[in-house]
Amino acid sequence: MLRPDDFDYLAKLLKERSGLVITPDKAYLLESRLTPVARQRNLKSIEEVVAKMRGRDESLARDVTEAMTTNESFFFRDTKPFDQFRDTVLPQVMASRAAKKSIRIWSAACSSGQEAYSLAMLLKENAARLAGWHVEIIGTDISVEMLEKAKAGLYSQFEVQRGLPIQFLVKYFKKKDESWQIDSSLRGMVQFREWNLLHELRGLGSFDIVFCRNVLIYFDQPTKSRVLENISRQMPPDGFLFLGGAETVLGISDRFKPVPNQRGIYCLSAGAAPAAATAPVGAGR
Repeated sequence: MLRPDDFDYLAKLLKERSGLVITPDKAYLLESRLTPVARQRNLKSIEEVVAKMRGRDESLARDVTEAMTTNESFFFRDTKPFDQFRDTVLPQVMASRAAKKSIRIWSAACSSGQEAYSLAMLLKENAARLAGWHVEIIGTDISVEMLEKAKAGLYSQFEVQRGLPIQFLVKYFKKKDESWQIDSSLRGMVQFREWNLLHELRGLGSFDIVFCRNVLIYFDQPTKSRVLENISRQMPPDGFLFLGGAETVLGISDRFKPVPNQRGIYCLSAGAAPAAATAPVGAGR
């Protein structure tokens, strides 16, 4: 059982570093997710983990943050947002970008990369329509471990069975030992970068389409508002934001408004600040 002062220390650290809000009724999550961290460090308990972090062990603080914020992801999660992307949003963005033939897509808090690769597969399926276009997909997360997995594009049998249509598995994956690896052409369509949603986002540049799904639910109200404010500054006036099914901007931010008849999709409100200029891929962190 965690001592109250140790719980408070961890809760404060996680809030500051990731925006994650841990309430006392979720103390069991600290126990279950940080016990493996303690073992890896040859520490006897979570109390020892906290003691070392109080001594300013930055690498341990990073491991603790990653362990607590590593959330599961799977291909084509919830299905409908990807249908909306393919059938509604992509055609609209292509029509408005016909002159410059360039689209940038951001998968925020991308975890192990399934969302970003799901978008890449849909774009690949529309390759004929997108001939001559420059399309970038950027996936960001604060977990270095998850980003390395995403870059490798290597998934277990269990992971490819969750949401991935069998025809896409056959078409875009190759068996590698007991796992499946996504095709190199798809891996080349996505750039994965370490980035914290709570930090300055200008270095990422402007995005026409932003997926920030099932992220805000972990934040308190002021943090949600700040994140949405920052995201709004990375989008052009006619950009689109996808949130998770249980998330909304209503009562949280006046920067966005719902797209009529498209549940889970938002556009910028009139008067929202213009997007930042597109940054070089290597800029910022």
